[in-house]
Amino acid sequence: MSLLIDREGAVETWTLNLPDRRNPISDLPMIDALVDALARIDGDPGVRVVILTGAGSAFSSGGDVKAMAERAGMFGGSEADVAAGYRDGIQRIPRAFAGCGVPIIAAVNGPAVGAGCDLALMCDLRIASTSAFFAESFVKVGLIPGDGGAFLLPRVVGAARAAEMALTGDRVSAEQALAWGLVSAVVPPDSLLESARALAERVAVNPPTAVRATKRLLREVAGLGLDEVLDRSAALQAALHQTADHAEAVAAFVEKRTPVFPAL
Repeated sequence: MSLLIDREGAVETWTLNLPDRRNPISDLPMIDALVDALARIDGDPGVRVVILTGAGSAFSSGGDVKAMAERAGMFGGSEADVAAGYRDGIQRIPRAFAGCGVPIIAAVNGPAVGAGCDLALMCDLRIASTSAFFAESFVKVGLIPGDGGAFLLPRVVGAARAAEMALTGDRVSAEQALAWGLVSAVVPPDSLLESARALAERVAVNPPTAVRATKRLLREVAGLGLDEVLDRSAALQAALHQTADHAEAVAAFVEKRTPVFPAL
């Protein structure tokens, strides 16, 4: 299987499982697996957080360069064919991530290159192993970020650093990624999943309706003016005030007890 899925309580761990090829995500089976998994959890109230990592030494090599050289799969055919291959292929992944309400944590265990770097950026939170590095390296193979990286990267590291990464294609170490805000923590390899799990539990303990709504708001308001953000916030906040999760959270706070949030 190209994507391994393990569930423990309200947290799922997804592992990109093509380690011999450094976990490319441009193959149709991997694209389908990710898109299907994202749709499933979006409709599963019992899943509150997902951890995404890679099998073997790499997080993801992104596009399959060998397939590019052979002009196979989504990289084959005429200019129109290739454009359609992107739209119907790898571009389905960022759309599926954007449409999923469940928070996703990237546990970046090794190199995250090209579309693999962008895959980490599609996640809401990122933790890196000391053995990880990031490279928006499309320019090195004569390409541009075809999977949404031009949208994702500036939102995470800012315009200047995004331009530096995209125009040079250079590697960014885990420590530099931390300094730039690309990741929120760098940990030893043997504690990566433990650290990601601890972060997932810190998210999962909160009211699931509020968590999903917060993720939605953070995604929707990027680039909007203050008045539009306030209008959307008021509408969403009013809806949350009517939820059982809000009532339970407030009651638990007043009664000085641990809240209990059932599945949505």
